Parts: sequence; structure tokens; C-alpha cells
Amino acid sequence: MSKFTITPLENGLDNVQGFYCGATNVGMRTNPANSGPSDIDGDVAFIRSIVPCDVSAVFTSNTFQAAPIKHYQRYPKGFQTDFILMNAKNANAMTGKQGINDIDTIMSVLSSKLDVFNPIMASTGVIGYRLPIDKVTSAFDTLDFNASNSHMAARAIMTTDSFKKELAYKVKLENGKSFNIAAICKGAGMINPAMATMLCFITTDADIPKSDMDTLLLDATEDSFNRISVDGDTSTNDTVLLLANKQSGNYDKEAFTAVLKQIMFELAMMILKDGEGANKLVAFEVKGAKTLDDAKKASMALSNSLLVKTALFGEDPNWGRIASTIGASGITCDDSTLVIHYDDLLIYSDTFRELDKEREDKAYSIMKQESFKVTCDIGLGSASYISYGCDLSYEYVKINAEYRT
Repeated sequence: MSKFTITPLENGLDNVQGFYCGATNVGMRTNPANSGPSDIDGDVAFIRSIVPCDVSAVFTSNTFQAAPIKHYQRYPKGFQTDFILMNAKNANAMTGKQGINDIDTIMSVLSSKLDVFNPIMASTGVIGYRLPIDKVTSAFDTLDFNASNSHMAARAIMTTDSFKKELAYKVKLENGKSFNIAAICKGAGMINPAMATMLCFITTDADIPKSDMDTLLLDATEDSFNRISVDGDTSTNDTVLLLANKQSGNYDKEAFTAVLKQIMFELAMMILKDGEGANKLVAFEVKGAKTLDDAKKASMALSNSLLVKTALFGEDPNWGRIASTIGASGITCDDSTLVIHYDDLLIYSDTFRELDKEREDKAYSIMKQESFKVTCDIGLGSASYISYGCDLSYEYVKINAEYRT
């Protein structure tokens, strides 16, 4: 087993050797994002490497994938890139072939101003509208491609997010050598296992083989973004990109696996905490299931259930909603073997089917916390799975009712 240390760093993407990033406003966003500076945030951002990078990606499971994803998929397998262009306020989704052609036009203008190699685009915002090409390309006259400002880039991709999401870590290996990894991410609503309405961009200067990138990114996505749910909806634009320019010359597979999982899990929890109008983050562990598929199915049913989410918002320890959701999930289960805990408090078992006042009062106290765990032991096997959800509040309805206004 290799020995290594993982140390958090300030300033996100700015820490990774050989990468630059930044943002500008071209008039698509005409008001500040939900928090932060009073001046108007950017709406077009970029990430650039000084050398071509290996790139790995995970995309939405939605059949109607947005134009930026289809544009990416036209590149040959194993291609490299040195540039990502990002925009907010417009998803460029459901725009047909013209949406892809618009990206080609934008990248052609970019290529006339900067030497780029297989540039990638990622978009977030309203579905069904073509990109304003003139506005997007005007960004190339104001962006400084040789400087880096991770904070601006992280804020420029926000939509209904209430705070920017960026992380960075230094990984020091046993031999004293090191590499860095960093990420920015956006997402707050339309979040459902099978990723989320989210964009995530991870950069590293680790000398990681491309084959490791593909495998480790898929595994880390399964343990992070694929385990969260705000509202049970899956977007057309969900994208996770991992770029490695190998500039540090250093790599250790065990260390990289650990730090990639850590950074992606922390970002996933940020998204969940930032769920539109959300006040609570809850882990749903299903254990004792006959199969892993059963455990996963029941756990994700709990994190997606609107009745469970509204009970969380109302801080109502109504275990009936938990039990009925498990029963409706289609897994093999039996009410005589089921046991439910909120944190360490027994809520339901075959012996204790009704909450007495003492346990109900304790349950109320647990549900007033910002985060807690619901554990459901099916009692029929050894398989387990944990997913993560949040409550559903009045504010969620307000945000999404007014999304285009």
C-alpha cells in the first residue's frame, strides 16, 4: 500500500500546473448570480492547457443529449484537447443539427484568435434556444487566455446555484514528489441519480495513463454524482470532464483514486446542500437486502420520493413514508424483518410498530438537524447501498415556476 497525503488548497483550478481559466460577461447574464459580488457575474468561461490533454468524460443518460455533448462525440476515440469553452443561460439543447453547427462556428472564430486543439464546449441554461453566436464570440475579445481566475470561472457557470463550487488538492507521495488536482462544478436543481443538471470540470497535472482516467472517472462518478437526488429529474446537458496534461510528471494510482473520489464526492455533497431551496442533506442507507440491485433500487427510491422529501422539509418523523417507498420500489422485502433507524434511533421494527412519545420527540430532534442518516435494514440478505437526498421546500417550487422569468 502506497503512502500519500492529501492537502486542500485555495483558489481551485489556479493550482494545477499548465492550466489557465477565466470568465467574462457578454450580456447573456444581466443580473448577478445568486450570491457573491454585487457586480454582474460572467456568462462565458474557459479552461485552457498549455499542452494537449488526455480527456475522459461521463455524460447524461437523458436520450435528448444537448448539442455540446453531440459535438464532443464527433471526435475520435482517445482524442486530446487543450481548450474547454463554457457558457451559462443557454443549454443549446433540443436545437437539432444547427445547435452543433453553431458550436463549429463559434470554435472557428476562436481558432482565428487562439491556437486551439480539438476544443470542447459545455453549456447550461434554458433548453430549446440556439446560442447567441455573436455574444458568445465577443468573449474572445475580452478573455485573457494567459491568466487564471478559478473563482470567476466557477461563478460564470452557475445557474440557480446559490454559491460557487470549486475545490483543489495537493497529493504528496511517499517519495516526496507531488501532483495537484482541482475542479469546478455547477448544479442545484434537476438533480437525479444518473448524474444531475450539472457541469463538472476536473483538471490535474498528474501523469495518469488514459486507461486509468476512463476507469477511475466512471467509478468515482458512480460513488458521487450518481448517488444524489434533489428532485428526480435528469438534464440534457450533464457533463463530467477530467483533463490531464501530465505536467507534474508524477502519478500514483492508489493516491489518484483516493483524491478523485474525495473531490467528486465533496462536490456532489455541495450540489445536494445547494439543492434549490433545500435545507437538509440526508443519507439513505439500505442494507440487509437480498441483492445489490435491490439495495440500490430502494435507496434511490427514497432519495427521489417527493413524499419523503416533503416529510423531511416538514421535519415529520413519519416512518410510513419510508416504509411505503421501500415497498413500492419493487424489491424483495417483508414488513416483519424491516428495521428503520434515524441516526441511531430505532423508528420502526416488528416489535416497535408505533412511535411512543419519547421516541417521537427524539425523532423530531434528529429531523431538525441539517444532516442525518436514515438506515433501513431489509433483514433478508447482506447487500447495501447509500444514496443522498435533500428536502423539497416552497422555495424549490418558486425557483422553478419562475425559471425563465
